[in-house]
Amino acid sequence: MTAQRMAILACLFLAACGEPARLDESGQGSTTPPYVRAESSPTLLSDLVQPVRVGELGPNFAACNGRGAVRERVTEGAIPVRAAPFEPAEQIDQLGVSSQFFICSRTNDQRWFGIVYDEGGRASERCGVSAPIPARRDYQGPCAAGWVSSYSVRMISGVPDEVPLDAPPTD
Repeated sequence: MTAQRMAILACLFLAACGEPARLDESGQGSTTPPYVRAESSPTLLSDLVQPVRVGELGPNFAACNGRGAVRERVTEGAIPVRAAPFEPAEQIDQLGVSSQFFICSRTNDQRWFGIVYDEGGRASERCGVSAPIPARRDYQGPCAAGWVSSYSVRMISGVPDEVPLDAPPTD
């Protein structure tokens, strides 16, 4: 063995000969105080708001690229419209079974749709999202906007209002 290796081994041996770690009053070996998670306010998430974006597909497409309706088989009554795309967000409205709306944006995981709808839960031309817009932006009216769970939505884009939804397809 070289002298350098002998010196390293001697240092390690001497370091191992120290006093054992002392225990604090609780019997734990660490003198670092235990981590205590701060109390969180249950309203922290419910105060968040995420605006619905329109024009997601660019200036060559309608500001909202789809239409939807409340899925009857999933809900018993009304579905909540939320201020942001998650369950703890504040409920700002609710839509009944016969409601229709424009689908303007969606979350990355496809679990929430950002919707725009007129009074009484209608997809109305008055909302101004059927035509293209020059750039993406937050929807600012005149209709209501919010977020609904995609699980409770039935897509009806491209289906004219006059055709019954259970009618056989025409060839």
